[in-house]
This record gives sequence, structure tokens and C-alpha cells, in this order.
Amino acid sequence: MTQLLKGKPVADAIVESLKSDTNVLTTKKIEPCLALIRVGNKSDDVAYERAIVKRCNAIGITSRQIELPEDITQDAFLDELKKINEDQKVHSILIFRPLPKQLDEKVIEINIAPQKDVDCLHPENTAKLLMGDESGFIPCTPMAVMEIFKHYQIVLEGKNALVLGRSMVVGKPAALLLLQENATVTVAHSRTRDLDKITSDADILIAAIGRSEFVREDHIKEGAVVADVGINVDDQGNMTGDVHQEEVKTKAGAFTPVPGGVGSVTTAVLAKQVVKACKMQMLS
Repeated sequence: MTQLLKGKPVADAIVESLKSDTNVLTTKKIEPCLALIRVGNKSDDVAYERAIVKRCNAIGITSRQIELPEDITQDAFLDELKKINEDQKVHSILIFRPLPKQLDEKVIEINIAPQKDVDCLHPENTAKLLMGDESGFIPCTPMAVMEIFKHYQIVLEGKNALVLGRSMVVGKPAALLLLQENATVTVAHSRTRDLDKITSDADILIAAIGRSEFVREDHIKEGAVVADVGINVDDQGNMTGDVHQEEVKTKAGAFTPVPGGVGSVTTAVLAKQVVKACKMQMLS
């Protein structure tokens, strides 16, 4: 029978484990604080922000919401970021992306304080991820995938793993995390030839290509574990993943649903990174 890898039990376990950490910080009169920087008023950003604030409140993390105008200039954005970098009451920063075209994300990435960069934008944290240095911060979404695998005791060592997508947000970090668990990793993308042949050899498949229901039954190896990272909206306005759930669930050994899978763990992972950042800054 196919196992459904629901995100809620994973998120609940992470949150429960964090409460003891926040209690310790509270006894020392330290309150972890996350600054959320949002440019404009996009509905998906607002919804994500709302979910983050709710999660933080439940754990004992203060969130500071900073909404900047859609037409903000690069210099004005960097000025705001500098203030937050230097604010000792703020321990972590999350910038909602993608940013408007007038803002250069590459410049912003090198200007965020690396010790507060809980979604791995700064090159210093990217380098630490590459090196397996646990003092850095890992992008929240691929980390959520790994937390799901850990919670459900999915064995990764020695397995053939395929990551579909090569972005710095999910694909490349996910590949590095799988390598750290001794999986044999292939990264596929839009230019990959004979994609169905490559994916159908994978014991573990992480779909992060950003195309609604792209992964079908013929892409899946019998009994494979499938993590669907995609968040898309179909023509009827329904949320879909990158995996065609109805087709894949008849063939996969285990898979994450959309909604209710990876996305529901991401805010818990973010909270975990916020607490980590606070402890590193305040207790070291």
C-alpha cells in the first residue's frame, strides 16, 4: 500500500521540540525575533507571511512584518536591510522572493547579514551548505523535504535519488542534502534528454520543476518515494503540485500530498532556523 507522507505530523514534532529551546531562551529574557521583508502585496506572499506569523506565535517567536512599496528603489531597499541587519533585537531575516525587476537579488544576497540569513541567501551560507558546515543555514523548503524523510524513516543511504529542478531555492540544495545522506544523486532539468528513462530509475524523486502535474506515472519507478515540492494553480484555480497525484499514488511506494505535504513543514523548519540563529547570537 502506498504511504502518504503528510506534513502535519512532521511539523508538529518540530514545533514540539522547539518549545523547550524557546523556554530556555525566555528564562534568560531572550525573545527570538524574525523580520519578514515583503515588497508589495502579492497574495501568495501575504498568505505565506500569515502562516509564518501564526507558526511563530505558537512557538514563542516574535515576528516583525516589514512591507515595502512595490516600486522601492535598490538603494532604499538596501537602506532598510541595513537597519534590520544592525538591529540587535532582530535575530533572523526572511526576504520574500521573487523581488520586483528593479531590485538586483544578487546585490541583496551579499548585503544580508549571514548570521541572520535563515533562508540561505548569502554566499557564506551557500558555501557552508556545500561544505556540510552545520553552523550555516539551509534553504527552508529542501530542508523540509529532508525532515519529512527523517520523520518517516525513509532510508536514503545507497539509494538512487533524482532531483527534478536545479534552482538555488530547492534543486541544488536538495541535491547537496541528499549527498550528505550518502545517496547517489542525479539532477535533471528542462534540457535533460530522455527524462522519463532517468526518473524511472530513481528510488527517491524530488519534484521541484514548477510545472503543474508534470510528473506522471511513466516517470516513476515502482515503489519509489516521491517528494512533491511544487505549488501551482491549475486552470480551475485549484492548487496542484509538480506531480500528478492520482497517477503517481498507484505506483509510488510513498509520496507527499499537495496541499498538506512539504509546504506545511516549511514554516516549522523556518522557525527552527530562527531559534538556531537566536541561540548562536545570544548564547555563544
